[in-house]
Amino acid sequence: MSSLKKPSELHQAMMSLRPYFVRAAWFSLCSCLLVLAPSGYMLEVYDRVVNSRNHMTLVMLTVLVLGAYVLMEILEWARSQVMHEAGQKLDTLLRNRIFTAIFEANLKRVPGGSLQPLNDFRTVRDFLSSPPLLALMEAPVSLVFLALVFAISPVLGWASVIGALVQVFIGWLNEQNTQPPLVAANRAAMAAQQYADGSLRNAQVIESMGMLRDIHRRWMERQREFLGLQATASERAGGYQALTKFLQTTMGSLLLGMGAWLLLRNELNGGAGMMIVASILGGRVLAPLVQIITQWRTVVNVRDAWQRLESLLATVQAKPKPMALPAPRGMLQVETLVAGAPGGGTAIIKNAAFSLSPGEVVAVVGPSASGKTTLARLLVGLWPAASGKVRLDGVDVFTWDKSELGPYLGYLPQGVELIDGTLAENIARFGEVEPAKVKAAARAVDLHDFIMSLPQGYDSPVGREGARLSGGQRQRVALARAIYGDPVLVVLDEPNSSLDEVGDAALASAILELKARGTTFVIMTHRTSILAVADKMLVLQDGVMQAFGPRDEVLAALKKANEKAAAAPSASPSPSGVLVPAA
Repeated sequence: MSSLKKPSELHQAMMSLRPYFVRAAWFSLCSCLLVLAPSGYMLEVYDRVVNSRNHMTLVMLTVLVLGAYVLMEILEWARSQVMHEAGQKLDTLLRNRIFTAIFEANLKRVPGGSLQPLNDFRTVRDFLSSPPLLALMEAPVSLVFLALVFAISPVLGWASVIGALVQVFIGWLNEQNTQPPLVAANRAAMAAQQYADGSLRNAQVIESMGMLRDIHRRWMERQREFLGLQATASERAGGYQALTKFLQTTMGSLLLGMGAWLLLRNELNGGAGMMIVASILGGRVLAPLVQIITQWRTVVNVRDAWQRLESLLATVQAKPKPMALPAPRGMLQVETLVAGAPGGGTAIIKNAAFSLSPGEVVAVVGPSASGKTTLARLLVGLWPAASGKVRLDGVDVFTWDKSELGPYLGYLPQGVELIDGTLAENIARFGEVEPAKVKAAARAVDLHDFIMSLPQGYDSPVGREGARLSGGQRQRVALARAIYGDPVLVVLDEPNSSLDEVGDAALASAILELKARGTTFVIMTHRTSILAVADKMLVLQDGVMQAFGPRDEVLAALKKANEKAAAAPSASPSPSGVLVPAA
């Protein structure tokens, strides 16, 4: 016996909104029934007022129909408010989940790690109060109207059914002919947007080397492709929309003419007035279908957005809340680690294994592309391992809840990234700003005096991606952020690449200060100046550990290997690929 498939997260969230849909449906039912008020008013005026020539009757009928109009608008407003509340409820249920899933998808390098899911979620949320969905809620009322038309005359009822079926067929044709160019247009638009974003991030390079004209040409090619596909879809959809409206208009007149023909044959129930009522009701039967087909592009966009969101949430599963763990002390263990970039099949780190005690400093050296940056990402739990583990105090760092572990970790990536905000907010990791801790971290990297020289001090904005700071200043701010709050493990990837001698000295001083408090450091570096504060040294070559041990012993071995290589020019170079300072 096959088990029922569990509803997706999106479906579950939508099912939780059922009370909102039920309320909105009742409002739709009452509002749509009030649409008959103008017809009733017209019939009563002809039947009562014209024949009786009674002014009071006219006044009372007019007051009643105006009251019906007011009530209908109130119901429409109430329905709109209910669906707006449903959208807010959906936002509350899923916004954190989607926001987190985007970050995880970006880290794992799987589809969805961009801003597109946020746009998709907004599309789905806004659809709850959009005309197509509200028209769909009116569809059951159309069945009531259809039943009334059948009561007036089965012939008119079947004519309305045929008209509805033709409208459905037109909708199907609209779907078949507009979906391919619409989907392609959406993809082209996303590609053009991503290309433009990438170009803006490299604006300085593009401007300095005169690349703007060629970059603009390539962007225009993508933009023209998007606009051409969109125009094709719009032309086709416009044709079907015109055909739909033509059918609705024609249907009203056709029913009126058929009603007159039946009246002449004495086959129309209710008399001459029902001829007009049947015409109006027949048009209302088709109204929801016309509205949906007219807004078909919105329907297609929502469907595509829904599918992309479901794919993202299925790929990046929600993590159950883990059991709270004690605060780590800084014991780092790397156990036969094999890993590569997420989604890639090639191993970058191969069987790495070492351990560090709290308060130890290890310098990881090696040539470019030796795996240092990959190792750094593995040590802080950004990337998963194909096999082996990285453990902090015996716990796998990849599975450890980052909101719980994060305050005990410090990380400086090779590409320094600051977030738009103030200096204090960046150093405090955008948590609660504790001035004493912020200033202590800034002083540790010799940044305090510079910050205080600014007009706004620690409240100075860094700009988008730290654009208001120089490269060295950005790196010092990122260093202060990494050591903020005295973490137990700090991983620094090329921390002095943009620092001068003063910055180098400040970095060394900060490492020694935190080392004395028991902080464990792993430092990826090409520059030998940092070796002075290292207790141990790890040499990587093509992702393989060539050496690991006390700094002086590894340096001596590297020096010996370099001397041997110098004496034999045909021999292979030292595995470390770094210059070893004189002992």
